[in-house]
Amino acid sequence: MVKVVYLPLDERPVNFIFPQQLAAITDLDMIVPDILFFGRKKQPADFNRMKEWLFHETKDAEYLIISIDMLVFGGIVPSRLHHLSKEECMKRLNVLDEIKKANPYLKIYGFNLIMRTPAYSSSEEEPDYYQLHGREIFRYGWLTDKMEREELDAEETQELEMIKNEKVPADILADFLGRREVNASINHKVIDLVKEDTLDLLIIPLDDNSKYGYTPKEQRKLIYRVEELNLFDRVSIYPGADEIGCTIFAKVFCEVKDYIPRIFVRYSSTKGPTIIPKYEDRSLNESIKSHITASGGILIDHSSDSDVILMVNSPAVGENEAAEQGSYKDRHSTYFSEVHLQEFVRVMEFYLKQQKFVALADVATCNGSDTALMKSISKKGLLKEISCYAGWNTSGNTIGTVNAHAMIASYYDQMDDRENLASKTFYYTRLVEDWGYQALVRQNVVNEDLPNFGATYFNLGNHQKEIQTIIENKLHDFVEKHLPNEAIELKHVVLPWDRMFELGFDLTIKNTTISSK
Repeated sequence: MVKVVYLPLDERPVNFIFPQQLAAITDLDMIVPDILFFGRKKQPADFNRMKEWLFHETKDAEYLIISIDMLVFGGIVPSRLHHLSKEECMKRLNVLDEIKKANPYLKIYGFNLIMRTPAYSSSEEEPDYYQLHGREIFRYGWLTDKMEREELDAEETQELEMIKNEKVPADILADFLGRREVNASINHKVIDLVKEDTLDLLIIPLDDNSKYGYTPKEQRKLIYRVEELNLFDRVSIYPGADEIGCTIFAKVFCEVKDYIPRIFVRYSSTKGPTIIPKYEDRSLNESIKSHITASGGILIDHSSDSDVILMVNSPAVGENEAAEQGSYKDRHSTYFSEVHLQEFVRVMEFYLKQQKFVALADVATCNGSDTALMKSISKKGLLKEISCYAGWNTSGNTIGTVNAHAMIASYYDQMDDRENLASKTFYYTRLVEDWGYQALVRQNVVNEDLPNFGATYFNLGNHQKEIQTIIENKLHDFVEKHLPNEAIELKHVVLPWDRMFELGFDLTIKNTTISSK
C-alpha cells in the first residue's frame, strides 16, 4: 500500500478532513497528525513537534504532501500574524532537505500561499490593526501596483497620497509590508528547492486575489523566476487556497494509478468561461485549466471522449457583481438573461441517461450553492445520478474540490465501482454543507437565532453548543426535505472556529461514516 503523509494548511475540516475523505475512497494510505497536534486559528502549531512527526512518518513513505505555511508559520492565519525573521523561516525550511536526505525516494509535493490582502477592514484572520486600516492597506497595494503598471488618474493619485500621509500609520504599514517581504522570500526559496530537487512539485495558490495589488505584484515576480529556471512543468501558480490538499492528493492518486483523467467542461452560461470570478484575477476557464492540470488531468474538446463531464454552473458577470447568498430576485440581471438553467439541467439529464460520469461545479454564487439550480436538479430526480458536487466558498475552492473528487471517483467508476460508499458519502456531505448549510441554514440561523443569544456571525459568545444544536436540527430538516430517499444520518455538528463561516459534522450512509470535522 502506498503511504502518503499529509501535513495540512490548518485544522479546519476543508484542509484537515476533505483530503482524508478523498483518500478513504482509494487504496492509498494517508497519514495525518492528530487534530490536537495543531494550533487553533491565530495560535500557531508547534514547529518542533511538527518536525519530529514529519521525520518519523516519512522514513518509509512514498509521498509527502506538505503545507509550507504550516511548516514555517504554523498555519494559514499565523502566516499573516507572525514576527519570525527571514533567517528563522529559512532555517525551518531546511527540514525539507533533511527529510529528503533521510528518504531519497520520497516525493515531496508542497504548497505555499501568497499572503492575502482582504479588501475590507476586519481583524478576524488578520492583525488587530486590520480592523481599523484594512481597507486602506488593500487600496495602498492596489494603487501602487496600478501606478507601476499603468497610470493613476487624479483622484487615485490623491487617494494614494492620503493613505500614505494620513490614513495608515507608518509603523503599521511597515509591519504589514515587512511580513509580506518575509513571506515572499519563502515562496522564492521553495521555487529554488524545486530546482534543487528537494521539492518534486509545488503549487503557489493566490489567496483572495484581484487585478491589482500586492498579490499580483508578487505573482509576477514568482512567475518570472519560474520561467527563468524553466520549471513550468513542476510549479503552478493560480487562484486557490483551502482546496489544494485535495488537488495534490488527486495528483498523487493519478500518478500511482498511471491514470490521466480526460475532462470535458460544459457551462450554464455562454459568457461563463470568460468571466473573472469574485476574489480571483483571471477568467473562469483559465482557472479550470489550472485545477485540472495541477491534479493530473487533461481538458478535452468532446464529451464522447471524456472520463468526466464537468458541468460548471457559472455566472455571466464577474468580480463584485457576482451573487453572494441571498434573495434570488436581488441578483444581477444577467442571472436571468445570460444563464440558462433549464438548458443546463436538460443537458445534464441527457448525459446521465447516457451513463456518463457527471460532476457539478456550482460557482454561480459565492459562499454556497445556487439554490435555484439545486431545486431544479432535485425536481428532475437527478441528485442520485450525479457523482460529484461542490459549491462552497470561492470559485477556486469549489472547482478544486469537485475536480479532485471526480478524478478519483471516475477511476473507480471505470472499474464498475460506481457505488463506492466513501465516494457517495463525500458527495452527500458536500450537498448537506454547501447547499444545506452555506446556502440555506447559515443565513437563517444568523437572522433568526443569533439575535436571541446576543451572538454575532463572528462571535458566538458562550452559546456555541446551543447554536450547534440548532444548526444540526435545521440540517436534519434539510435532509428530510431535499434528500428524503437516502438513509442519511447527521451528528456531531461543530463550528470549529467558533463562528458561522465553516462547519464540521459526521454523515453516515448505510452504516458507513465519514467525518467532516
